[in-house]
Amino acid sequence: LPPERDVVFQTSTIGALLQGVYDGDMALAELRRQGDLGIGTVNGLDGELIVLNGACFAVRADGRVHLLATDTLTPFAAVTSFEADQTVPLGGVGSFAELQELLDARLPTPNLCYAIRITGIFSYVKTRSVPRQTRPYPKLAEVVSSQPVFEFGRISGTLVGFRLPGFVAVAG
Repeated sequence: LPPERDVVFQTSTIGALLQGVYDGDMALAELRRQGDLGIGTVNGLDGELIVLNGACFAVRADGRVHLLATDTLTPFAAVTSFEADQTVPLGGVGSFAELQELLDARLPTPNLCYAIRITGIFSYVKTRSVPRQTRPYPKLAEVVSSQPVFEFGRISGTLVGFRLPGFVAVAG
């Protein structure tokens, strides 16, 4: 069966990830049956997972993007079957805070989850990733305290994510 529209499928919870549950239990082949756009991580916390147009990529700790095999496991991911409800021109957005404000002003309600896909040429992008972890796994807060950060100027690409309601707070 095809995935339902306006449904976000999530495997595991952010709470489990925060506690160091990094062993994957779902293959990307199965995840892709649930949606074609999303984010997450891969087995052992080996980078940031990006699902775009049904293809699964990992941004590893060296900053490079790798196409992943469908048998790769994920311990945490959220995907949806993406179909844009609206297109918003973003010219002149100068910061992440400005982007959030612009998107929030266009959303019908702040109380729902929205999949966001932004394609363009960006004057500046700051990203991060995490290195692969080994057992015993440290908690996520310890891992991200020393994660590599990458800055890019004048780069083209696609940003993928979800805009969540404010009441969906992540407790550390």
